[in-house]
Amino acid sequence: MKKIEAIIKPFKLDDVREALADINITGMTVTEVKGFGRQKGHTELYRGAEYMVDFLPKVKLDIVVADDQVERCVEAIMKTAQTGRIGDGKIFVFDVERVVRIRTGEEDEEAI
Repeated sequence: MKKIEAIIKPFKLDDVREALADINITGMTVTEVKGFGRQKGHTELYRGAEYMVDFLPKVKLDIVVADDQVERCVEAIMKTAQTGRIGDGKIFVFDVERVVRIRTGEEDEEAI
């Protein structure tokens, strides 16, 4: 099993969720986060004063999938979240050692 952690632009969330549902991936955790990478934020003008916005709003998706679903999941996220502009985000893939569903005690792939 693998955990896929994707950092994307907030306005792409619904499109990514639909693309994942199309390939039968429905479970995920979504967190509103802030961050920056190469883009290093931007400046904004407010009441005549210019100020730096260092941390930009992003959305983090946490998805645990079976090994055979990883490539399809990563491709769906990448294709759907990509705008071609700086700040599109990142996808990280981690090994998952064990999963336990609290309610039933099911483990590993039965629990996801």
